[in-house]
Amino acid sequence: MPKSFTVDDDFIGSRLDKWFKNKVINLPHSLIEKIIRQNKIKVNKRKTKSSYRLQTGDLVEVYDITKFKPADNKKVIKYLPKKKEIGAYDDHIIEDNQNFIIINKPIGIPVQSGTKSFRNIIDILKNTKYFENSKPFIVHRLDKETSGVLIIAKNRKFAQLFTSLFRIRKIHKTYLALVHGKVNKSIKIMKDELIYYENKKKIVQKAISNLKIIKSNENYSLLELNPITGRKHQLRRQLLNIGNPIVGDDKYFLNNNNKIKNLMLHAYKIKFMINNVQYNFKAKYNNIFEDFLKKNI
Repeated sequence: MPKSFTVDDDFIGSRLDKWFKNKVINLPHSLIEKIIRQNKIKVNKRKTKSSYRLQTGDLVEVYDITKFKPADNKKVIKYLPKKKEIGAYDDHIIEDNQNFIIINKPIGIPVQSGTKSFRNIIDILKNTKYFENSKPFIVHRLDKETSGVLIIAKNRKFAQLFTSLFRIRKIHKTYLALVHGKVNKSIKIMKDELIYYENKKKIVQKAISNLKIIKSNENYSLLELNPITGRKHQLRRQLLNIGNPIVGDDKYFLNNNNKIKNLMLHAYKIKFMINNVQYNFKAKYNNIFEDFLKKNI
């Protein structure tokens, strides 16, 4: 007899393989794929795929998998912030409600921990009063070097909602960037095919961004940017392509001799609509950005 599970609201829209790891047994993805191909996992009495998006009330039946043992995961060490650091985030909160918060992300800190970083936004927020009865869900990211508006959901339902809105391009972001040189006034939109590599496989992705010049001189320009697509380092790479790299970008602009070490890219505004209610949020840029702007443009 199979072991039966009924999907609850917490997993609406979740992939079958991710649900399986979370609710049944943590197995390698390749093994889960094999088990599904062998018809040992069914959804609503039917054979399905690992990418199937679950709905509330779905019946998942798991047949004999007793011979499998959970994967040995390395213990994840969480960053434990000090009280002073936790309290400092009161100054970064733009919006706080029962479903999500909006923060003005500081520069120099990643959204989540990684191989090259330990201190991160998520582990800090977990310890604040804003997540006393919930946990933070990442719905989008900003680079470690980028400051500005960041949405963090408080429950799975809104995490999935925001993820869907981003996917169908119903969340509109506006960035401010300080770039080298005078930008050509004829450039209103940037269209590129950006090349990435994953395990030596070449991937080409279309990138589109709208561009507006706010202030400019022979040395620097202040730009307003609206990315239409959401590619990795999209704005940084597109601005380099038109000959106007972002000030402080030491990843793509290797000839950067400027003493400014901070990336002058700021997520300035974000807007979206939920249940016919329009939300608009704005984040003030930091003092380093402001000082450079006043002195150079």
